[in-house]
Amino acid sequence: MKFTFLFLFISIGLVSCSDDDSSIPNDPQDQTGLEFRQELNVSYGSDNDQVFDIYLPAGRTLETKVMILVHGGGWTSGDKADMNLLKDLIRQDLPNIAIVNINYRLADENNSPFPMQIDDISAVVEFLKTNQSDYVISSDIGFIGTSAGAHLAMLWSYAYDTENDTQMVCSIVGPTNFTDPAYLESQDPLLLELMEIYGINPTTEFLELVSPYHQVTASAPPTILFYGGQDPLIPTSQGVDMEEKLSDIGVINEFTLYPNAGHGWVGLELIDTWTKLKLFTETHLE
Repeated sequence: MKFTFLFLFISIGLVSCSDDDSSIPNDPQDQTGLEFRQELNVSYGSDNDQVFDIYLPAGRTLETKVMILVHGGGWTSGDKADMNLLKDLIRQDLPNIAIVNINYRLADENNSPFPMQIDDISAVVEFLKTNQSDYVISSDIGFIGTSAGAHLAMLWSYAYDTENDTQMVCSIVGPTNFTDPAYLESQDPLLLELMEIYGINPTTEFLELVSPYHQVTASAPPTILFYGGQDPLIPTSQGVDMEEKLSDIGVINEFTLYPNAGHGWVGLELIDTWTKLKLFTETHLE
């Protein structure tokens, strides 16, 4: 299923970013003069899809926070390149944050997305911790996910972050609750195809296991949500109900619904998204 997310960063005035790697001092504890450093296609596992790109800001210290980007694609497609423009925005407007843009193993008829993709996020986080002194970064992380990637970011942050490293999570049109009647009672072929990713006739218990809505607790990190009122794949209730649940259990959250937007948006709505997301990140991650 090609469950892609149209997230075009236009009219915001991106600046070009160098692809040149820069050296760092031999002693990772000596942050004097640390320059920008990037590594592309860093392997964190044995599969070809288990790679990420990392962008380390100049002047970083062991207090430098890390934003992890998780692409969409219906759990079966997509690539970290889909998040490159978002990566560029962060580098431009939030230059003190390190960025990790990840790929993960894609689901197919022989490989279920769960727990495979959650395991991949755990492997990324563990890899960053193992190499923390080399990269010169904090263990504090945030997530920005789009579509299926937003679902994975929320689910991992709510249920699998055993050390409470996540300081914030952003969902842009991410599925939140697979027991929602808007899914279970729908005859829409697009929604039926989405549900089949997790198997034919899965149990309610399993659907709750893979639903951020059912896994979130009062200890969840601050969460910011963006949804489109005309999204053909993500019913409005996915965002509305998630915001209500977060508020009911006392989790800091922000929620924006663009009534006329679909599974992605451009123009003024996009500028509004970045403005709110930037401020939320400055508040909870920087």
